[in-house]
Amino acid sequence: MFILQVLIVVVLVAAAVVALVLQARNSRMREARAQALGTAEAFSHAPGLAALLRGPDPTSKLQPLAEEIRGHGDIDFLEVTNVDGIRYTYPRPSGIGKKLQGSIETARRGHRVIESVHEPVGEVVQAVVVVKDGGDKVVGFVSAGITLGHLSSAFKRQLPVVLGAGALALALATAGTALAVRRLRRQTHGLGPEEMTRMYEHHDAVLHTVREGVVIVDETGTVLLVNDEARRLLELPPDAEGHRVDDLPLTPRMKRLILTRDPVDDEVTPTDDRLLAVNSRPTDSAGGPPGSATTLRDTTELRTLAGRAEVARSRLKLLHEASVTIGTTLDVERTADELAQAATPGFADYTTVDLAEPVLDGDEPAPAALGAAVKLRRVALRGISDDHPLYRKGELVSFAAPSPPARGFSGGSSVLVADLRTDAHWQMQDSQRAQGILDHGCHSLITVPLQARGILIGVANFWRTREGGRFEEDDLALAQELAARASICIDNARRYTREHNTAVTLQHSLLPGSVPEQNALDIAHRYLPAQAGVGGDWFDVIPLPGARVALVVGDVVGHGLHAAATMARLRTAVQNFAALDVPPDELLARLDDLVMRLDQENTAAGREPVVMGATCLYAIYDPTTGMCDLARAGHPLPALVRPDGTADFPGLPAGPPLGLGGMPFQAARLSLPEGSSLILYTDGLVQGRHRDITTGLTALRTALAHAGRTPQQTCRAVLDALPPTQDSDDITLLVVRTHRLAPDRIAHWDVPADPATVSVARANVTRQLAEWGVPEAVSAGIELIISELVTNAIRYGTSPITMRLLYDRVLTCEVSDASSTAPHLRYAADDDEGGRGLFLVARLSERWGTRYPPNGKVIWAECSPHTTGERPPHGGPLIDVDDIPAI
Repeated sequence: MFILQVLIVVVLVAAAVVALVLQARNSRMREARAQALGTAEAFSHAPGLAALLRGPDPTSKLQPLAEEIRGHGDIDFLEVTNVDGIRYTYPRPSGIGKKLQGSIETARRGHRVIESVHEPVGEVVQAVVVVKDGGDKVVGFVSAGITLGHLSSAFKRQLPVVLGAGALALALATAGTALAVRRLRRQTHGLGPEEMTRMYEHHDAVLHTVREGVVIVDETGTVLLVNDEARRLLELPPDAEGHRVDDLPLTPRMKRLILTRDPVDDEVTPTDDRLLAVNSRPTDSAGGPPGSATTLRDTTELRTLAGRAEVARSRLKLLHEASVTIGTTLDVERTADELAQAATPGFADYTTVDLAEPVLDGDEPAPAALGAAVKLRRVALRGISDDHPLYRKGELVSFAAPSPPARGFSGGSSVLVADLRTDAHWQMQDSQRAQGILDHGCHSLITVPLQARGILIGVANFWRTREGGRFEEDDLALAQELAARASICIDNARRYTREHNTAVTLQHSLLPGSVPEQNALDIAHRYLPAQAGVGGDWFDVIPLPGARVALVVGDVVGHGLHAAATMARLRTAVQNFAALDVPPDELLARLDDLVMRLDQENTAAGREPVVMGATCLYAIYDPTTGMCDLARAGHPLPALVRPDGTADFPGLPAGPPLGLGGMPFQAARLSLPEGSSLILYTDGLVQGRHRDITTGLTALRTALAHAGRTPQQTCRAVLDALPPTQDSDDITLLVVRTHRLAPDRIAHWDVPADPATVSVARANVTRQLAEWGVPEAVSAGIELIISELVTNAIRYGTSPITMRLLYDRVLTCEVSDASSTAPHLRYAADDDEGGRGLFLVARLSERWGTRYPPNGKVIWAECSPHTTGERPPHGGPLIDVDDIPAI
């Protein structure tokens, strides 16, 4: 109210001041207009003004006159201009010669102009009139003006009177309002009607509806106010108000808390069957009357619920931590140890996990017979100390039939032994050990079977010592929940172990167990499976005719049985294609067609493609020339270490991965000096989650740059420089060091296309075999083979014809010509004159075949230099070469 009245007075005074200002301004504005117009008209009609304007120098005559009139008059400027508005007079000489500010068009038409314009001295009110020469001709203008700043002088003289009257009115109104408000506050203690109403409502709520007791006493200890809740909690009579606290039926401690003048915070006080939380504050601490106000709150049920809530919270926390920490790996023993670690010491003082032995190998254990002893392997043990008498980790324990572990594993039900001292079945397991466990302080046990997908795989035992309370039914539910969560994780690890072992066994059976014997290469290899399981990396070393060796390294996308099976199919296909002795680029093309056909068949059958992605590198090394032909299908480049120790990655055409189709493969030929090392590998060696391929290739090059290493030493150096990480890709590494076939072990002849040269060819072969020390029995068979092969080349081939003998682990006979027509082995009839040549070659050699170089074909046959040279196919009768007539 006080503020409202003050605001009204302020508004009235402000309105009066604004009205005065407006009135004064309007009055002064009218006076200024009239005075400016009168001065301008009077000067414009002055005699001789027109003549002066037509004179040669109007300014010299008019400027003194204008300034004199301005000094004696109440105007701020008097300007005389020509008909164009150019000034002849101005208060400041610098303005003479400049154009008049304002509009003169209206004045030129004979009208008077009164307007407001902006001059350098500020905003002015000016009047403009014309000057005529006695007729109607306009010869100039006269402008007189007054600045608006002069208009406020009258207002400034009246303003103190107005402000004084307003201030006096404001003071009187404020004083009267303050006296009225003071009297009203004194009567209502500073409360308004609404506050008084709310105060009464709050007082009524405190007395009858608030569920917290309130007791207010004065300085003499007399009860001034007590609400219904305080009467109920303290069991006070209805007329307690007005009585002294000492006269009420209260305990001495409660009386002391109510009467004290010191602050009390949540002091719990028992009264009969209740626990009351008491808070007390003095009432005069904030300027009130002396006394105290006490509040009471019943905490009996709250304490009980808080205890239960704390237990529930701790158990939920334990279950949450167990769900996070159990099952982080697919290792059976690690998962069991995570269960023991999660339960100790938050739930139990000691936790042990015992599993059936087949579970550790990934197998399902056989069901245990009821009432029979059970053998379990202890795989996890956690406790508050290590000096305990429990079975140690790793022991195979035979649990007696009545013991809780045996009952839990065979029956599939949990066992709670609240007091171990009174349980006779538990002590039957091992009486001496049982007494040691009791002496150690263990007094309570819970055994829970570990069961997943209907299979019992083991038991978990939870022990408590004298430091913890006995297990109860609620604890049994928690133990079962922990075991249930761990059982699924352990069984998942078991199933993974089974699949992993199966995949590893399959892959190891599919990979080469050992490399074949040959003299062209020294070979070392490594295969490292990924942490996530076996993958599709593979390699092979395939001997080829002519002392050559084929090297292959491949990588199939994925892991597990599918990748291992796909790898086996590709490896088998490569071996079959290699038996055809085709170039590397053609072999990859045939392998690509095979992969596409397999995927198309599976897609048509509604199944997933067999090969989701595969790469391969195929190389053929010829020790007679030192040349190596290579082709790759999306595979990393091989590394080459020369005899001087320099290492690089020779450029090879990059073919597409297998199964894409449509793109040809290209082969490259490298000349490898004797003692060079060729390194083939899969991308898992140089690339991973924490290693980019550029870094990996640089580290590989650095590790290989060393001369004189054996392939085994090179493998160790590479794996030391690029150690396997925890990535999910496996690694295959194949290192070969080249050798050359000695020149004296190679014999080569050109054969003219004349049947008469067959005997010459036989003689050359006989002489060469004798120089090599080949037995005569073997030499006779090789002579016959050469005779048949050369005869066929002369009859059915095309020149040039060449013949070559290689003496390595076996004797290889090769006859080549420029024709691509392949011979066929057939059985000749008794009356046929020919058709028996290749049959004799097949019977006298260990192996024979045909390969197709770019310029014709080569028919080859291999014989052992230490046997008779004849090998009956499929166990047929031997042929005596002496019984075969000479050709």
